[in-house]
Amino acid sequence: MDTCGSRPWESGSVRIGHSLNKNEEKFVARRRKKIQKSLNKLNIPCSDEYEVPNIALLGSGGGQRAMVGLLVSLDQLQKAGLLECVLYLSGVSGSTWCMASLYQESDWSTKLETVKEKIIQRLGGPALSLIDVKRIDYFAPILSYKKIPSLTDLWAVTVITKFVKEIDEHTPSDQWDKLSRDPFPIYTVIDKQSKQSNDADPWFEITPCEAGYSLIGAFVETSSFGSKFENGSKIEDHPEIDMLYLQALCGSAIADGDENNKFLYELIKKLSGLTILDNLDGVALPTINYLTGFASQYFSPSKDVDLQEQWTWGRNYNFLYGMNDKAVPAALLKSETRDYIDAGVLLNSPYFSVLREERDIDLIISLDFSDGDPFMTVREAAETCKKLKIPFPEVSIPKEDVKKPKDFYVFKGQNTPTVIHIPLFNVVNCGDDIEKWRNKYQMVQDSYSAEMITDLMEVAGKNITNNRDNLLEQIRLATEKKKL
Repeated sequence: MDTCGSRPWESGSVRIGHSLNKNEEKFVARRRKKIQKSLNKLNIPCSDEYEVPNIALLGSGGGQRAMVGLLVSLDQLQKAGLLECVLYLSGVSGSTWCMASLYQESDWSTKLETVKEKIIQRLGGPALSLIDVKRIDYFAPILSYKKIPSLTDLWAVTVITKFVKEIDEHTPSDQWDKLSRDPFPIYTVIDKQSKQSNDADPWFEITPCEAGYSLIGAFVETSSFGSKFENGSKIEDHPEIDMLYLQALCGSAIADGDENNKFLYELIKKLSGLTILDNLDGVALPTINYLTGFASQYFSPSKDVDLQEQWTWGRNYNFLYGMNDKAVPAALLKSETRDYIDAGVLLNSPYFSVLREERDIDLIISLDFSDGDPFMTVREAAETCKKLKIPFPEVSIPKEDVKKPKDFYVFKGQNTPTVIHIPLFNVVNCGDDIEKWRNKYQMVQDSYSAEMITDLMEVAGKNITNNRDNLLEQIRLATEKKKL
């Protein structure tokens, strides 16, 4: 297999700079040569890799709706011969749940029909049992002090597994060894303190190579994300986060507020019922007792409890702690830890992971699975880019389209990437029943049944099949523009 090569990233040091990681750079060069061949197959003349447009595919948040919607969209893109033209695949929240499943498989895009059916069968099948000893043992790192405990650990095994129906203990950097013929994956979260204080870069990305702040250009090897750093060097090695924890990190919108305390209390109460079991091993039982002891000590539905004061979400060691670098906002250098949460609470689409200048994106295809306003993500991206002076096309939406969106929008500007925006539910695939479909597939609800998954796949798939020619035309135009 044509793999991406070894992992020369064991230095344990911080990288500050607006450039691509060397491994990502090498991947991009190889991928662009393959994209060139794909463009020629599509009758889009492309004489060398320098004429290849850099195309990024974005999957928004939206829980299960986004997980299923992205999966079928990728399948239809592959069948249309267009997925081979995509350089980057970036996701927020529910879209990252889909990505995590896909990137378990080497070269998943070359066998996507089989991989898709495997994932759909799992999602439509039975839930994992709460008394699964492997699931309970997942809490062991909390007791071992090898990582900072947070409610994200609890969220991972009580909520995320309910939807993804698996425990993925691979790590993000494991995906590098399987990354050959697929787009480069970028998982996105935000720095909670930066969002609240608005004094630093909140946009944080995790790839198989590096994890760090997208816009200020501060990164550490992904294998070292979670380890303890001081003054730019690793001083205490901790295990890399795994994909279940990463999916919880990406899908933790609840972490942004304290109005959900009662909900969490009820959730932990359910978990507390496990202490009556007598068939748990020596690690699992004390771990559950630890967690339920925490619950009984700090939670009560009758108390006004601020979870942020009692236990944190997504807390990890700050790899920028103690550094002295003028390129990094001072606020990011002072604290030993930072909290990372669902990026959807700030912007429900991962625009800023692909808008890094060094990624030089020519065409963005945004698949939007959000609740509410079907244009909120692209509007907010445009507004934020204007404030940050990042090139982005002007976004103008006809007033009548807000309640009755179409299935394909193109936004262009001078010296900006072209942005394609595709709302999940629209007048083309839903007719006059848009609200009916939105109500059927809400973000917060029980696991979708097999029948619901099938119906959603049919609707979401139409957004690609109905627009195959439109997508092809924009790829052709992006290629022609690249030649100028």
